Amino acid sequence: MIEHAPRSASPIARFGGQPIAIAAAALVIVVLGVSSITLWRSYTGNAPETDRVVATRQLQARAAQASEQLVEKTKGLEATQQESIDQLQMVQDQLQTVRRLLATQQTDSKKLSEQVGTLTEAVEGLRQSFASAQASEPSASPAPRKRSAKAKPRSANRSRAKARG
Repeated sequence: MIEHAPRSASPIARFGGQPIAIAAAALVIVVLGVSSITLWRSYTGNAPETDRVVATRQLQARAAQASEQLVEKTKGLEATQQESIDQLQMVQDQLQTVRRLLATQQTDSKKLSEQVGTLTEAVEGLRQSFASAQASEPSASPAPRKRSAKAKPRSANRSRAKARG
């Protein structure tokens, strides 16, 4: 009778007796794969590792250039900001000067207003004293004199002098 192997055995168990042959076959497949990749890269001249290195270097160069540009722009912004601060300081100084001048002018205006008020009161006092003096002495004032026929008005003399001149 022929004995049959049980069907429940795994396929690996069938190869279990020849592990050296399996390892040799796997090694041959790996060597063939690596050599074919190497030949393909040398034939096409395409090496992804060098491309990656070149791309990495280009990215680093771009990043460095962008960083330098940012530094330059930052310095420019700092200079512009400092100029703006200086201009603002000048404007604030000018504003303080104008405020001081305005305060001085207001003080002068108040003094002048007080002086005008004092003068107005003095003039009004003089008017009242003059009016009261005239009212108390109406009989003391001399009567207006009549002009003689010989006396000529001054305006006539002046017009003749201008005509001669």
